[in-house]
Amino acid sequence: IRNELWIVPSVGCVNGQAQAIAERVKRECDCSHLDDVRVYTHNYGCSQLGDDHANTQRALAALVRHPNAGAVLVLGLGCENNQVSALKEVIGQWDDERMKFLVAQEVEDEIEAGFEICRGLVEKTKADKRQSLPLAYLKVGLKCGGSDGFSGITANPLVGLFSDWLIAQGGTTVLTEVPEMFGAETILMDRAVDRRVFDGTVSLINDFKRYFRRFDQPIYENPSPGNKKGGITTLEEKSLGCVQKGGAQPVVDVLTYAQPVTKPGLNLLQAPGNDLVAASALALSGCQLVLFTTGRGTPFGSFVPTMKISTNTQLAEFKANWIDFNAGTLVEDEEPQAVLERFIGKVLATAGGERLKHEETGFKEIAIFKTGVTL
Repeated sequence: IRNELWIVPSVGCVNGQAQAIAERVKRECDCSHLDDVRVYTHNYGCSQLGDDHANTQRALAALVRHPNAGAVLVLGLGCENNQVSALKEVIGQWDDERMKFLVAQEVEDEIEAGFEICRGLVEKTKADKRQSLPLAYLKVGLKCGGSDGFSGITANPLVGLFSDWLIAQGGTTVLTEVPEMFGAETILMDRAVDRRVFDGTVSLINDFKRYFRRFDQPIYENPSPGNKKGGITTLEEKSLGCVQKGGAQPVVDVLTYAQPVTKPGLNLLQAPGNDLVAASALALSGCQLVLFTTGRGTPFGSFVPTMKISTNTQLAEFKANWIDFNAGTLVEDEEPQAVLERFIGKVLATAGGERLKHEETGFKEIAIFKTGVTL
């Protein structure tokens, strides 16, 4: 739903070089046909071990394969754990004309070499045209941020209704934030399409609880200070709001971190509740946009369009530079069906190219789920 040029470092050591290449591309190339030229910096790719290293590789491979990128340059250093040659094996198949690789230690001037590669990628994307496609192709991530007392009666149920509507069109939605399912997980288990998905949901919850215990952390540390200030008093209250975003359709699959979503319908994804980590995880699994409900407000955005949906009108008016859609009218004078129809229109307009607030400000980032030791 976007056509962007991305530069993706294989390791944080070349973040600065990647930024320099991108700035030169924006200065010297005609990028008016592109939605953005963006570097997705991170601090990983070296000194990681085992599953933690594999997580980073899977995340970066998923990032460079994402459909919102019309072209990608993968920039490596040369001595990192996450060698470009090894990352290529995780990526699998790719389009040689759309994805290029550069190792900085193998060329005299990596910024000049990277610029020349990107100049060719910009030219390659100039023939791209936006076209209409069936809604069955659309994959949408479902995420909630800081909640308030209205979250469970306005924005989250609205997103749930949208999820049901999109699935009825043959589309796909993905629900994550596993720690924010604790206490309400049986609602999702009861909707599993078969025993495999049921067992996968049980494992999803229990594996995350083991993750907490492995680091001697309390499982019931949620809700956060912002949630409490907004009126949420227990983890179960937060969780009951979270699962509402999944609507009422059956759960068709359970995904591990950065695993591509392949089954139309409602999917569950392994990722934590942290806003940027969870929103990034949804996008890494293939979601082209993320619906983000909030009772507190936030300016952030993931590397795909991240629509902020306020739970109350006061927030929407006070933070109009952050909020894309106000669900607060559901408790005022607007009929629920009318709100849903407006919301569907907003999502489809966004899929059709309309920019969200965080895209206008350029607040777009990626956060990788770090799980292990750093050397």
